[in-house]
Amino acid sequence: MKLTLRLFPTAAFWLLALALTSPVFAQAKTDRTFATPAPLVKEIQLFIKLLEEVHYNRDAVKPKDYAELLPNYMTELDGQRLFFLNTDKEGFLAANKPESLYWNISSLGRIDYAYDIFKTYEQRTSARIAWIFEELKKPIDLATMETYEFDRTEAAWPATEAEADDLWRRRLKFEIISEVLSKKKLEPEAALEEARTVVRKRYERMQKNIGEIEPIELAEMFLGTLARMYDPHSTYFSADTYEDFNIQMRLQLVGIGAMLSLEEDQCVVKEIVPGGPADISKLVSPNDKIISVAQVGGEPVEVIGMKLRKIVDMIRGAKGTPVRLMIQPASATDSSVRKEITLIRDVVKLDSARAFGAIFDVPDANGATAPIGVITLPTFYGPDSSSDPTAERTSATGDVAKLIEKMTADGIKGLVLDLRRNGGGLLSEAIDLTGLFIKKGPVVQVRSYHGEVKVDEDEDTAIAYNGPLAVLVSRFSASASEIVAGALQNYGRGVIIGDSSTHGKGTVQTVVEMRSLFGGGMMPQGPLLASATKMGAAKFTVQKFYLPSGSSTQLKGVIPDITLPSVDDYLKVGENSLPHALVWDEINSSFFNGKPLDNRILSPLREKSLARQNGLEEFTYLRKNIDFFKARQEQKSLSLNLDERRRQRESDEAFRKSMLSERDQLAKNDFKFREFLLAPPPPPRIKATPNPEDAAELDPTELSTDEENQHYGKLDIHLRESLRVLSDALELAQKRELWASDHAPLTAQVDKKG
Repeated sequence: MKLTLRLFPTAAFWLLALALTSPVFAQAKTDRTFATPAPLVKEIQLFIKLLEEVHYNRDAVKPKDYAELLPNYMTELDGQRLFFLNTDKEGFLAANKPESLYWNISSLGRIDYAYDIFKTYEQRTSARIAWIFEELKKPIDLATMETYEFDRTEAAWPATEAEADDLWRRRLKFEIISEVLSKKKLEPEAALEEARTVVRKRYERMQKNIGEIEPIELAEMFLGTLARMYDPHSTYFSADTYEDFNIQMRLQLVGIGAMLSLEEDQCVVKEIVPGGPADISKLVSPNDKIISVAQVGGEPVEVIGMKLRKIVDMIRGAKGTPVRLMIQPASATDSSVRKEITLIRDVVKLDSARAFGAIFDVPDANGATAPIGVITLPTFYGPDSSSDPTAERTSATGDVAKLIEKMTADGIKGLVLDLRRNGGGLLSEAIDLTGLFIKKGPVVQVRSYHGEVKVDEDEDTAIAYNGPLAVLVSRFSASASEIVAGALQNYGRGVIIGDSSTHGKGTVQTVVEMRSLFGGGMMPQGPLLASATKMGAAKFTVQKFYLPSGSSTQLKGVIPDITLPSVDDYLKVGENSLPHALVWDEINSSFFNGKPLDNRILSPLREKSLARQNGLEEFTYLRKNIDFFKARQEQKSLSLNLDERRRQRESDEAFRKSMLSERDQLAKNDFKFREFLLAPPPPPRIKATPNPEDAAELDPTELSTDEENQHYGKLDIHLRESLRVLSDALELAQKRELWASDHAPLTAQVDKKG
C-alpha cells in the first residue's frame, strides 16, 4: 500500500456546501421531513468511535467542546453570516447542552440537530429571497456614501430583523454595483436593468437548489463539521460521496483538470491538476471563481448558487470539445472583474505532469555566464499499479534522476529543485528523491498517537547529483515537498529559498470504509448490516511526520534559509490559517550524518541576496505589486457609490496596465535557457477570447505567466534570484577558508572513493 502525503482540501472540497448565505425572518412553511436511516445511525456511532479511539488528536475533543458544534454547522450553511439571526444561535445552544449533544450523537447516533437547524435556515432563506424580489422592484440609489463589509466570515449574525434588513439592503447594492461594473458595453440604465435580472435569477436558482438538498447531504455536512473539531483534514463521506471519491480519483483527470469546491454560493478552483488543460493554458489559478459556463454555440449559464455536481457535469464533456468559462480571478481586488477563457477538454496525461527542466545561462559578477539547471517537480508521483504493464513506469525520482543525468552531461555548475506548486504525493517518492542528493540516512520520522516512531531512510548509497543545490519553495509547497526540503536543509545539502515558510502540513490521513470495520471488533455487524447496503467512509488523521532533526513541519512548515518577498505571504493558504490544526512539536533527533549549513556560508549568501532585493528594479516591481495586493486585502469594505467604485476600478486598471508594461520591459533581461523534457512538448496554450477590455484586468502578480508555449515564463523573479544565489555559492566554493567541512558548500559529502 502506497502512503500518500498531499495538501488535502478540507471536507468542503468533497461535500456539496450550500449556496450563498444571508438572514431572513418571515417563517416560510416547508412540508419536507428529514430522518436518519437506521443503517446511518450505526455509522454515526462508529464514526464517533473512530474519532475517539483512532484519530491522532483523539484527546483534544471533550463532551464540553460540543458547544461549538452547532454554531460551526450554522456557519457551514451560512458562511457569510447573512441569513440566521444571533437569536437563532442562542436558541439552538440553550435547547441543546454540550453534554447532551455528545451523548445523543455518540451513543444514540442521533443527529436531528442537523435537520432542525437546516429547516430554520430554509425558512429564513425563503423569506429573505421573497424580500429580495420585492426590493429589486424598487428604485436603487447608487449615489449614497455608504459602504458594505464584503467579507463577513468572522462577523456576528445580525442581532435583530431590522439590523438584518439594513445589512441586506447594502448587500443588494453591493451585488448590483458589481454586475453593473462588469457590463461596460451597456448604457447605464440598460446595465442596471440587466444587473437586476442577473441578481434575481441568482436567488431564484439558490432557492431551487436549497429545496433539492437531501437529508444525507445534511448528515454528511454535520458529521464533517464534527470531524473538523479534531483537525481540519478529517471528514465524513456518505456512501455516494465515497463512491464518487473513488471514481473521481480516475475521472477527475478527464475534463479541464481542475478540482472544484463550493464556498458559500460560488464555485472555486481549489487545485490545478498538473498536466491538465487548465494547467497547460496558464489561464486558471487556484482560488479563481467560476461565474458561468458555456458550451459550443450555447449561451453562458451562471453557476452562482448552483450545486457542485451540476457545475462539474457542465464543465465535463467529450475529449477535444471546448468549454467557455467566465472567471473572477482570485487576485482581483474588485468583485466585478471578469475574464472569459476557453479550454479544450482532455484527458490529463501523466507525461504532461512529469518533471521537466531547463539549463539557464546565469551571469556572474565578472560578466561570465554559468550553466545552472532547474528541475520543476509538480507532484511526487509513482507507477500506477493499474496501468498497462507494457507502458513506461514513470516516477518522480526516476524522472528527476534522468534530468540530472542529461544536465550533468551538458555541464551544469549548479541545480535548482523547484517545488513551489508541489502539494505532495507519495511518501516513498519523497524519500527516494531525497536520496538522489545524499549518500544515505534518515529522511522522515513518522509518529503515531501512542508515541511509536518509525524512521524512513534512504538506503541507496548512490548519489545522482553532488554539486551545489538550491530548493525553491512557497506557501503552496506541502506535505511530501516539505519532507524533501526539510531533510535537505537538515543535512546542509542545499540552500532553501522562497516564501517566509512552506504550507505547514505535517500530518498523514487515511480513508476507511465503515463497512470494513463492522463485525471486526469495533462494532458487531447485526441484522441491519446483513444486506448489501452501501456505507460511507471516514477520512481522519492518523500520524504526524517529523524531519530527521525531530522538528515537526506542522504549522511552521520549513523556514527557508533565504526569504524572498512574496504575495503568497498575504494569502490565507497555510495550515496555521485552518481552525483546529494540530500543534507544532518536536521529537528526538534521528541519527544522521549531516548538519544545517554553517553561517559562514549562509551569511554571505543572504547578504548578497538582500543587496539585490534592495537594489534591483525587478524587486521594486515585485514590492509594488505586493503593496497593492496587501492594501486591497486590508480593505474590509467597499463603497456603495457607483461613481466612486468606478473610479477605484479605473485606478486599479491603470495600475495593472502600468505593471504589465513594466513586467514586459523587465522581462527583456531574462536569462537565456534551453528546456529538457522527458515527454513530447504540450500542445499550444489555449488563450482567452480576445477582448480589449480584458487587457487591463490581467493579474500582475502572476509573474511566471507567458504567452509562449514554454514551461518557464517571463520574469519569474523568485527563480531568477535562486539562480543568482547558486551563482554566489559557486564563487564561495572557491574560498576554502569559508568551508565548514571537508567538502565545498552546498555539495554532498562522499567517500574519497566516490
